[in-house]
Amino acid sequence: MFKSQALTEYIAKIDTNKCIRCKRCIQNCGWGVYSWGGDKVNIDTNKCVKCLRCYHYCPVEAIDIVDNPTFYKRNHNWSFQHIKNIKKQAETGGIPLTGMGCDLDYPVLFDNLLLDACQVTNPSIDPLREPMELRTFLGKKPSRLDIKRDKKGKLKLKTKMTPQIELRSPFMFSPMSFGSISLNAQKVLAMAAKECGIVMNTGEGGLHEDLYPYKTNVMVQVASGRFGVNPEYLNAGVAVEIKIGQGAKPGIGGHLPGEKIPLQVAKTRMIPIGTDALSPAPQHDIYSIEDLRQLIYALKEATEYKKPISVKIATVHNVAAIASGIARAGADIIYLDGFRGGTGAAPTVIRDHMGIPIEHAVAAVDDRLREEGIRNEASIVAAGGIRSAGDAAKAIALGADACAIGTTALMTMGCTVCGKCYTGNCSWGITTQRPELTARLDPEVYGQRLMNLIRAWNHELMEILGALGVNSIESLRGSRERLRGVGLDSATLDMLGVKPAGR
Repeated sequence: MFKSQALTEYIAKIDTNKCIRCKRCIQNCGWGVYSWGGDKVNIDTNKCVKCLRCYHYCPVEAIDIVDNPTFYKRNHNWSFQHIKNIKKQAETGGIPLTGMGCDLDYPVLFDNLLLDACQVTNPSIDPLREPMELRTFLGKKPSRLDIKRDKKGKLKLKTKMTPQIELRSPFMFSPMSFGSISLNAQKVLAMAAKECGIVMNTGEGGLHEDLYPYKTNVMVQVASGRFGVNPEYLNAGVAVEIKIGQGAKPGIGGHLPGEKIPLQVAKTRMIPIGTDALSPAPQHDIYSIEDLRQLIYALKEATEYKKPISVKIATVHNVAAIASGIARAGADIIYLDGFRGGTGAAPTVIRDHMGIPIEHAVAAVDDRLREEGIRNEASIVAAGGIRSAGDAAKAIALGADACAIGTTALMTMGCTVCGKCYTGNCSWGITTQRPELTARLDPEVYGQRLMNLIRAWNHELMEILGALGVNSIESLRGSRERLRGVGLDSATLDMLGVKPAGR
């Protein structure tokens, strides 16, 4: 039998002196690493992806998952992953796939940006005792507001406002489709969104009937595959998003394997059971900004002009020009997905080597729209690598109106970012459709955990605003004077529009 020369990355070990033969590791592993035989637990360590489900559920802490000590000879040019991929491709002729966001050691600009603080001339504010406004409205804003008085002499807004999404805080949950993640995972997002007064995005997989009760906190998506799209779907949520690109795989389409298309996914997506769900790279009715404008207004017509239209794009080098065209085409929201954005499945070479960071993209788009005098024509959502309230505050200071989180939300459900989402074997019940695995994810329990995260981030944002001496998130938006760069070269600082620390 041929033995692969591509070494496994991880080794699962069981301390036989501690092991009580309860078989919980066998029950909890979705990858088939453990089996029972000869009155002991046997281990096929080649299948281990270090999702850590077995580690967390071993009652006697008998399990360890360690990095394989049998590395190839250390070489700074040829990493372990390079050698492994070469050997795998030599054996199979295939393209290595991966999930989640880019894990290469590119600079994270958020980590080189610091927020200013106020102490004397503009005293700080106590966020625990003074009102702090985190509400954010996404949508087209008028250039001016006209006021009139009614017959009783009360002031009324004369200007007719376009539809807006009201967020209780400047967060939303990134698009993750039913099929790429489980229904229970989507329920966690929907429940947390409703409780926190924000929105979740269906992704391109349609809206399952169980989520209709949460539709006041749902944004629906129209992607190239048009999965699940019908008039009822378009009018179900608070907004409609056109997906042009994704940060983890700019320029390519999507593929959900038939193994992840059981009855409920097939019904929601309106495709046959077990059929591969293929999304072409382009939307075949969009080959220009004029074509995009037609679709934007077709969706506005379909929703009777009652819902804002968002356009999601991957951040690439000419993102500012693209965003300008999107705003002029009539979009109300521009969703920027940075290259660190997560994915259920992507060719590793695409995920790791294409696109630009969200920090660059937000600054470039905000600058371009301001220079052209159309910044109020569309709100900007920053996504792809938002890891904390600090990252969100910096993204907003660079010019975003709100931030979307995806991988972070999945981590509250147990995700360990093992990167094997595309296999459908997620032991935590998140990126799988296997009923015995999805049942592990209790929407009530994990919905509460996600609510806790958003509430904690809200408190942190209030603390940040208080330290900055302002009492609303709107005061921070695009205020790059409140940022300083540390360890960044002059070209990067100039591009971001940020001064170096000390100035």
